[in-house]
Amino acid sequence: MGRLGAPFGIRGEIKCRPASFGPEAFAKGRRYLVGPEPGARALLCVGVRRHQDSLLLRFEGIASPEDVRALTNASLYAGVRDVPLGPGEFLDRDLIGCELVDPAGTVVARVVDVQHFPAQDCLVVDPGRQYVPLVKAFVRAIDVAARRIDVELPDGLLE
Repeated sequence: MGRLGAPFGIRGEIKCRPASFGPEAFAKGRRYLVGPEPGARALLCVGVRRHQDSLLLRFEGIASPEDVRALTNASLYAGVRDVPLGPGEFLDRDLIGCELVDPAGTVVARVVDVQHFPAQDCLVVDPGRQYVPLVKAFVRAIDVAARRIDVELPDGLLE
């Protein structure tokens, strides 16, 4: 869901850099897992607010800058059922393993990873771990149930 940063103020707030879900994915009353997996710690969010360009979170039982320092630089996770997905949005894990199929119906690659860059997300595909930008110009349709992504790629993109 994101990466926790430095403490903010004296009341136990912490800065958060949201992942690709964006700041809308954070809500008061939602439980998050904090820390490296395995052994992540479950925390209840009791406050979410924006401050300038930052997202500030407060968690139950975290009331001071000292408490927050233990969370600094930790990863923040949510359960799969708790992730709000909009139309045309997918979890990375749902795309991994899908086959890329060209307009002729030929399988041209298989997704092995998804990378998130500032400009756009990219599918990482084999063979060779090339990047395919996850944009409408290249990706025509995604059918997670069929494990299929219909693409129309420019010549040479996968060479």
